[in-house]
Amino acid sequence: MTIYNMYMFDRNGTLLHYAEWHRNKEAGMSRTEEAKLMYGMIFSLKSFVSKVSPLDIKDGYLHYSTNKYRLHLYETPSRLRIVLNTDLLVQNVKELLHLIFSQVYVEYVVHNPECALGQPIQSQLFATRLDEIVKQHPGFAVRSV
Repeated sequence: MTIYNMYMFDRNGTLLHYAEWHRNKEAGMSRTEEAKLMYGMIFSLKSFVSKVSPLDIKDGYLHYSTNKYRLHLYETPSRLRIVLNTDLLVQNVKELLHLIFSQVYVEYVVHNPECALGQPIQSQLFATRLDEIVKQHPGFAVRSV
C-alpha cells in the first residue's frame, strides 16, 4: 500500500500546500500548472458526480479509481479541499483526511495567528505534523511489486 501525494486547496482554488511521499513519476510540468489541472479536474468531477449520482454526496468525501491509482477528495464545509492520491489497496483514507484537517490544518493553520488564511502554508510545524500523521497511517508502507 502506498500514499503518493497530497494537494490542499482553499475555496478559490489556491494551492495552499503540496506534499509527496512515494511519487514515482513526475508530471512534466510546473507544480503550479499541475495544481491548476488537479483543481480543475476535482471541480469538474464533483460537479459531474453531483448531477448524475443517485445518492447525495453531502458527507464531503468522494473518491474515484483508475486501474493504477485512487484519488480521494475531502471537502470541508468551508470548502477547503484535500486531495490524496494513493494506490488501489489503501483503506480508511476518509479517516486520514479528517485527521489531516482536524489535527493538522485546524491546529497549525487556523489557530496560528502567523498563518494567513488563503495563502500558501509556510509553517514548518504544519509540514512536520502532516508528515507524521501520514507516515503513521497503515497505507503509508511502500508496496513491493
